[in-house]
Amino acid sequence: MMRKRNDEGATMLSDLQKQAAQAIVNIFETGKTLGDYARVTLLPNDPGHLTYGRSQTTLASGNLYLLIKAYCAAPHAACAASLRPYLQRLADLDLALDRDAGLRAALREAGGDPVMQDTQDLFFDRVYWTPAAKLANDMGFISPLSFAVIYDSLIHGSWNAMRDRATAKAGAAKPANEKKWIGAYVDERRQWLATHPNTLLRRTVYRMDAFTALIKKGNWSLGIPMNICGVTVDEGALACRAPVIVSADDASVRNLRLTKPPMTGNDVKALQKAIAAEGYTVNMDGIFGEGFEGVVKAWQAENGLVADGVVGPATRIILKL
Repeated sequence: MMRKRNDEGATMLSDLQKQAAQAIVNIFETGKTLGDYARVTLLPNDPGHLTYGRSQTTLASGNLYLLIKAYCAAPHAACAASLRPYLQRLADLDLALDRDAGLRAALREAGGDPVMQDTQDLFFDRVYWTPAAKLANDMGFISPLSFAVIYDSLIHGSWNAMRDRATAKAGAAKPANEKKWIGAYVDERRQWLATHPNTLLRRTVYRMDAFTALIKKGNWSLGIPMNICGVTVDEGALACRAPVIVSADDASVRNLRLTKPPMTGNDVKALQKAIAAEGYTVNMDGIFGEGFEGVVKAWQAENGLVADGVVGPATRIILKL
């Protein structure tokens, strides 16, 4: 497969190949193809301490501060006011934030904000993907799988030490040696993880096992569909955007009920007309008074609804309002 190159001669992956490479790491980090923008994690003995977001950036590295700073500076960031008071403590790498319930809640809420999702996409590209692509190009590598392996190591950590171990085993990283070098790198990193003093890191060997499986299948181009840790990566999964929890209900539609003073208006008149059409005697005055509340309750009881006199979505649907 021919690779695109930019004006400087650097290899450029297709958008789909880049998405596939990033999806692999998202699955490693959160179990989801697109990652989990709201995920807040704290594992005992994790040297990164509190981690957050699509690809789990960490408090201890200082990158969580950079991410939240970028978000708070973005126009229309819905949760900026909740997160801004934490910026100095994040900058100071205050590890007491690991247990700060207010910060955790604010981070989770911000994860549903499309502005945070866009901020994370730009952040992970700038801080991890772009450097990974430069490293791959500097070594003359052209395979999307090689880019993914390097990107994963920058996200997970300890790239430099493992790079030197792979070079000692497989020789210099260069175009003619790409597949051998990447294979050696994955083997060396798996061995390092499997024997690491931190038992949590030992449990992350699945990352290298997934890369080994791709290498054995010869899937250097990251052709899809592919299965990563039991998660299918295909065009449908990559085409989806992160969920945006926003209601499409018409906010101008109010629940009708008995109030003091009583509700009035065209929506009350429409309700009276609909219930009258059901055979009930109704005073068509456009006022939701006590008498009309009794009629509504009777109609609700007859139609298997909660007879509370409140005209909400269920009542409106059945009356075709």
